[in-house]
Amino acid sequence: MKTAKELLKDVESQFDASKVPGVNSVFHFIINGENGGDFTVLIENDTCKITEGLTKDAKCTVKSSAEVFEMVMTGKMNPTMAVMGGKLKISNIGEIMKFAEPFGIV
Repeated sequence: MKTAKELLKDVESQFDASKVPGVNSVFHFIINGENGGDFTVLIENDTCKITEGLTKDAKCTVKSSAEVFEMVMTGKMNPTMAVMGGKLKISNIGEIMKFAEPFGIV
């Protein structure tokens, strides 16, 4: 199974700008544990760029353990249940929902 870090890096290639044309956003992902880390996802000019570290001002911050993030991203855990159970913390649900499909999460 891919690690949280690898799954997040895959988001760049999975991103479908046609589902959110002209939209710009910045996300911070704080993934704790082995194979985790801090990442910035920049959506700009119909592209998605992922860098290690937290840069720019995020419109949404996502916090999770690497284990939970891996399960959510691979469909082994329902993201809604992870949020409701406090295992996945999202600072701006509205912002992340705009990008769930383009990120390949749904």
